[in-house]
Amino acid sequence: MTAHKGAGSLLRYPGLTTTVPKEFVHRASVAEVVLTDWARQDDLHFTVSAQWPRGHSFFAHVDGCHDPLIAAESIRQIGSLLAHAEFGVPLGHHFLMWDLSVAVHPAHMSVDWAPASLDMEVTCRDVKRRGGALTGLRYDVVIRRDGECAATGSAAFTCTSPKVYGRLRAGRLTGERTPLALTAPTAPQTVGRVSPTDVVLSATAEQDVWQLRADTRHPVLFDHPVDHVPGMLLLEATRQAALAAVDRPHALPLAFTSEFVRYAELDAPCRIEALRLPRTSTALGDQVLVTGRQEDELVFTSTVTMSDPTT
Repeated sequence: MTAHKGAGSLLRYPGLTTTVPKEFVHRASVAEVVLTDWARQDDLHFTVSAQWPRGHSFFAHVDGCHDPLIAAESIRQIGSLLAHAEFGVPLGHHFLMWDLSVAVHPAHMSVDWAPASLDMEVTCRDVKRRGGALTGLRYDVVIRRDGECAATGSAAFTCTSPKVYGRLRAGRLTGERTPLALTAPTAPQTVGRVSPTDVVLSATAEQDVWQLRADTRHPVLFDHPVDHVPGMLLLEATRQAALAAVDRPHALPLAFTSEFVRYAELDAPCRIEALRLPRTSTALGDQVLVTGRQEDELVFTSTVTMSDPTT
C-alpha cells in the first residue's frame, strides 16, 4: 500500500481495516468488537464483515476450531449494528433478544496462522415499526470465510426507549438490586474450561442440574454494567451444561437453537437443567435440551447439537 501525501495534508492510507463503533454493538471494550464494516445492498439486505482472533481470553478455540459462540456473538452484534446504523434506532435504546440460532461447519472454522476474516450476508425480515420507529426485526445470516460457508444463523429482537424500559424494569435497574452472592464453580475440566473464572455453573445435589453462576466481574460476559443476566452468558451456560451432560468436555458444539422467554435476574437463583434427547437418524450428533428457570418460571430453552465423537 502506498502512502499519499498532498500539500499541507496528513498521510492517508486508503482501505485500512478498523472495527465498527463499539457503541453500535453495545460493547464498552473495543477489544470485544468483532465486526469491521458493513454495507447496504437494499432496504432489507446488507453485507457485514468481521474478524475472529486466533486467540481470545474467553472464546477459546475448540478442537482446533474457532469457538461456535464467537459466531453467535457476531450474529448478536449484527442486530444492534444494523438497528442503529441503518434503521435509525437511537443509541441508548434497549434491546431484548427473543431467540438466536447458529450452526457451524467445522471444515471452515479451523484456527489458521492468521485471524479469520469473515464476509456475512444479512437478510432482514418481519420488520416492525411504530410511528415510523423500529421496534423489532428478525434477520438471517450466512457467514462465509474465503467464499465457503462457515456458519449460518438467525436472531430476533425488539427494542424500546429508555423511558419505556425504565417502566418495564422498575425496581430492577442497575444498582437497585444486589446480585446473588457468587457461588463456587463446578470443576472446570468437566465443562470444557481451564479457568474457574470462566465457569458459569455451580454444582447441585441433582444429576445434570446446576445453579447459574453469574460473575458480574467477568470482563467479557459483563463487558459493562447491566440489570439482568446477558444472553451470551446463558448460551455459555447451555454449552457447559451440554458438555457435562454428554461427558465430553472437549466436544465441539455444532448448533445452538435458543429461545429467551423473559429476563434472567441477577438477584435470584437460576436452575439450569440438561436433558439428553433421543438420537434421531437425521441428527449430526448428540442433542441436549438445556432449560433455565427462576422461581419456577421458564427463562430460556436451548437445544445443542454436539459433534459426533467418531468424526
